[in-house]
Amino acid sequence: QVHLAESGGGEVQPGASLTLSCETSGITFSRYFVSWYRQVPGKERELVARLSSFGDMTDYGDGVEGRFRISRDNSQNKMYLHMTDLKPEDTAMYYCNAAISPWSSLYEYWGQGTQVTVSS
Repeated sequence: QVHLAESGGGEVQPGASLTLSCETSGITFSRYFVSWYRQVPGKERELVARLSSFGDMTDYGDGVEGRFRISRDNSQNKMYLHMTDLKPEDTAMYYCNAAISPWSSLYEYWGQGTQVTVSS
């Protein structure tokens, strides 16, 4: 079975840093694009960051480039989202994703999410 599981979320003050992790199993991890998405109630899910199978291609969503950085460790089948200078608008449920292609939903898998809350 395919499993993805996020961890590392929490409640922090504006300007703080957090690193999210995602463990995967059941897939040939090194052959997949990996992504982080986020969603708040009543809003559309949005892309935060995406990284190609061997780290040669990176995409970032609006408002996060320069503050967030995505990385992966193919030897451990894990991906990370390094977040700095967190803002209240970053508050959301964060999901990790693995897909053969970033332009197709075929062979696409999701984690259950981890909550990030940024407030004073």
